Amino acid sequence: MLKYLFTPFTIKDCRLKNRIVMPGLASFLIADDGGIPDKAVEHYRLRAAGGPAMVIVEACAVSPEGIVSPHQARIYDDRFVEGLARIAAAMKAEGAVPAVQIHHGGRQTSARVIHQQPVAPSPIPCPSIRGDVEPLTIDGIQVLVRKFGDAASRAVAAGFELIEIHGAHGYLINQFLSRFSNIRDDAYGGSIAGRTRFAEEIVREVRSRVGQAFPISFKISAMEFVKDGLDVEESIQILKILIRAGVDVVQVSAGNDATPEWICQPMFMEKACLSGYAGQIKEALNVPIMTVGRINDPLIADELIEKGMADLVCIGRGLLADPELPKKAKEGRLDDIRRCIACNTCMESIFRRGRVECLVNPVLGREKEMAFHPAKTRKKVMVIGAGPGGLNVAWVAARRGHEVHLFERQSEVGGQLLLGSITGYKKELLNLIRFQKRQIERFGVNCHLNQEVTPDTLVSLAPDVVILATGSVPLLPAVEGIDKPIVIPVNEALNTHSQIGQKAVVIGGGAIGCEVALHLSDNGRQVAIVEMLPKIGAQIESMTKKLLIQKLIDNNVAIRTGFRLGRVEDSGVVIVGEKGEEAFIAADAVVIAIGSRPDDRLYRQIKDLSYQIHQIGDCLEPRSAKSAIYEGGVLGRSI
Repeated sequence: MLKYLFTPFTIKDCRLKNRIVMPGLASFLIADDGGIPDKAVEHYRLRAAGGPAMVIVEACAVSPEGIVSPHQARIYDDRFVEGLARIAAAMKAEGAVPAVQIHHGGRQTSARVIHQQPVAPSPIPCPSIRGDVEPLTIDGIQVLVRKFGDAASRAVAAGFELIEIHGAHGYLINQFLSRFSNIRDDAYGGSIAGRTRFAEEIVREVRSRVGQAFPISFKISAMEFVKDGLDVEESIQILKILIRAGVDVVQVSAGNDATPEWICQPMFMEKACLSGYAGQIKEALNVPIMTVGRINDPLIADELIEKGMADLVCIGRGLLADPELPKKAKEGRLDDIRRCIACNTCMESIFRRGRVECLVNPVLGREKEMAFHPAKTRKKVMVIGAGPGGLNVAWVAARRGHEVHLFERQSEVGGQLLLGSITGYKKELLNLIRFQKRQIERFGVNCHLNQEVTPDTLVSLAPDVVILATGSVPLLPAVEGIDKPIVIPVNEALNTHSQIGQKAVVIGGGAIGCEVALHLSDNGRQVAIVEMLPKIGAQIESMTKKLLIQKLIDNNVAIRTGFRLGRVEDSGVVIVGEKGEEAFIAADAVVIAIGSRPDDRLYRQIKDLSYQIHQIGDCLEPRSAKSAIYEGGVLGRSI
């Protein structure tokens, strides 16, 4: 089935056992002082053990002012070599080529992190972080060139077998390459040759440190998607200069600090959305090309190689979601792969929680504490509700040896994930359902579908443990007319939108409200969103929100913020502003999407019975699928 993905490949003297590479991804497992704790070593060991040919360790700062986070890995001092060597040795012992990325953040950091003004090629602040920057002098540039060389020497000493120079994503080298951020009029600005000079000198310095046989990779944002930003044609000219200087392989990425959605592509983006650019560059250059960007399917990866789009395929978030993806693909176990769904929870958790987390894989970053151990005593476990939390706790408990019975009142498993997957851009959720369903089958969970659980059901089954994962029910505001036929629930709006008239009003501009509005407007409806807050999209991951709101605007969805629902009439709604002002919006359908409350009816009926009872997910408190899956994973390991 996979003809090309598991064929070997060689870069100079570096032999790769297949075509899968894990690119550098921030783990946020690094200590504040740059130290490498055991959990970081285990994180990389597990990724290497899963079967990729090469794992590139996350961006390591070559200088103190180049770090972008206190949790960034560092390589600017000899004291960091020992910790990095532990990672390299662990990955090599698992059969993966250990590689490392060397990096400087430039303007894409803040004085709060580095305790001085960030440096940059020109006095142009980072568009996302803002704040004054210090343009580098010629002497300052030369100091940094040597620091990249010093970093390369340390990388070799640590046991890495390939070095990647990070020249993408709006960081310092990218800042020099692009007219978007470089307006210098000296030898390091202006023409392509001038803007490439800093990168060229770094490549030559690294090459002089590592010797001719050692492979060097360069990562470039071939498209920046901003005015005066890099495009493929200019990137090819830049890469020709860098290849002459000593680059052996190129990783083709995209985006910068103003277009982060192209760096870590959300669900809206097509799978392998950057591979066309990689293919153009491969056609123009005579070096191996790595492609990256929204590749979570081994079949797609195989096809990219077959079509000559790239020599190597980078799978990043896919190996966060399932570190064994390569191994499972090689064995033909495609249904057992826990696929990345491009929800960008990993990125959002870094910004909001200071650690990387994954919606589909709660073990990420918790590899040691959430390892599987067989149950000491086999128990009969009853799980009620087959949504994301119930599914996860059921198969985890069954894998540990418990007898698990899963009850679901609907005819299929998935719960709210099924509803969420209806909208066009969230079809990826079906992959999560398929994975959970496969694990249910694999580990022998007894499924009872189309069965409403009552206290008598418990008495009949006589379980040792009862786990309630019964989810939530929609909230309805207590306003006049809320019971009129014009008011429809979210599930009806999504499933029977063809029966909805031409005009719809969605009450609530959170994640669900925005998704329903987009779905209805995509299907030709005239839609208005009414939201009490000053802005719509609260709690939506930032890159997804950027694209989602733009699509709503493109679909001419009317957005009324600062208003609440006042009353429902036969032909529309009256909304009320912050100062009590009223407005009428005509509508054929009114969709209520203001939130939900726990469905704890069964819990109230059985809480006083003599059972060991646990609640997880929305039936405890309405939250996210990530919370439900995590709670299910923890509970399943503790029974």
